[in-house]
Amino acid sequence: MKLRNICITALLITLIGGTAFAQKKGKNTKNVVLSERQFWLQQMDRMVKPVLYNLAKDSLRIAMPKVTSIHIDNKEHRIKVQYVEVLGRVLSGIAPWLQLDGGSAEEVALRKQYREWAIQGLKNALDSNAKDFMNFDIGGQQLVDASYVALALVRAPWLWENLDKKNQELMMKSIITTRRFKPVFSNWLLFSAMNEAFLARFGYSWDPMRVDYALQQMEQWYTGDGMYTDGTSFAFDYYNSYVIHPYLATLANIIGAKTNSYKEMFEKIKKRNERYAIIQERLINADGTYPATGRSIIYRGAAFHHLADMAWRKALPKQLSPAQVRCALTAVIKKTLESPTTYKNGWLTIGLYGDQPNLGDFYNNQGSPYIASNIFLPLGLPESDPFWANPAEKWSAQKIWSGENFENDHSASLK
Repeated sequence: MKLRNICITALLITLIGGTAFAQKKGKNTKNVVLSERQFWLQQMDRMVKPVLYNLAKDSLRIAMPKVTSIHIDNKEHRIKVQYVEVLGRVLSGIAPWLQLDGGSAEEVALRKQYREWAIQGLKNALDSNAKDFMNFDIGGQQLVDASYVALALVRAPWLWENLDKKNQELMMKSIITTRRFKPVFSNWLLFSAMNEAFLARFGYSWDPMRVDYALQQMEQWYTGDGMYTDGTSFAFDYYNSYVIHPYLATLANIIGAKTNSYKEMFEKIKKRNERYAIIQERLINADGTYPATGRSIIYRGAAFHHLADMAWRKALPKQLSPAQVRCALTAVIKKTLESPTTYKNGWLTIGLYGDQPNLGDFYNNQGSPYIASNIFLPLGLPESDPFWANPAEKWSAQKIWSGENFENDHSASLK
């Protein structure tokens, strides 16, 4: 199998049952060639189904393992907050797909099911009489987790519009309760800002100061070449992708529609988004691996949250074709999920390539790795979009390491 063909050959897989794109045939499994979109949908379904299925059945607390990192700082507390954590992380990744309409009959049916689970799950999370009722005010971590719920609702207004008025009010109040928590002086400022942006987006009173503080401080932390420090010092990790760039891009879209005060800043943010997307694409090796550096590496494909977000928003720079980004992300999905120990009893394990407990951080619980669902953002594009419809292309690493003549790369200040 040649690496340059991984975009296609990765999809010749053994189906093991349990999804709309994976069904058993008698006693033996059957090799079936899936389209890339079907492969993504299959992997998305396998990842997030246990969360939303059980939440819709009001059984998430019963079914979800109470697993934490071996380096955990406060096991009991981390387990208490894992439910809002997993809700926000799962929904933020599949929100664009939930928002989309159309597709094959199988995809339409799968989306219909997930929409039902998502709406019922949100209702259970907001129902104080439900087993899966979720408090948003247990501790500071929930400032983070609420922001991912807010991000999901912003990415999929369909979810918001299909909640009844009572549950809309309960959600609004739940997110507002996290104002009591002081954000860490780091990327956490963006979590406070996203919660306010959610309020602004759906017509509630919002606090411009929390947004302004985050935007102005991130501007101070911009260090050049499309990257920000995470707080007062630079760390060579993936937080520019996990949080910083996707959140800044979303804030620019929402707050830019409310005021022209940040027009110049948002233009800079757009250019920095583009530069960092170029860097991200070059980090993906010819076999779908990438440097396993920095904290939170167990977030797997969320290391490319930003690249996936740029593709979904059709904001890729001209240097990156949608097809090459699709193929690169397909390779990452395959590599990060192919280990036989990626899942245990259907639930994601803590690790990058399978179950690797030592890679966990002090704040990781069973909900943490589900931020990996954010690599699936381009499923929010219809199958007719060039991202899905254009023929497979090599990505940068494949071209370079197969000996092709290729354009060199240069840093950009963009301050």
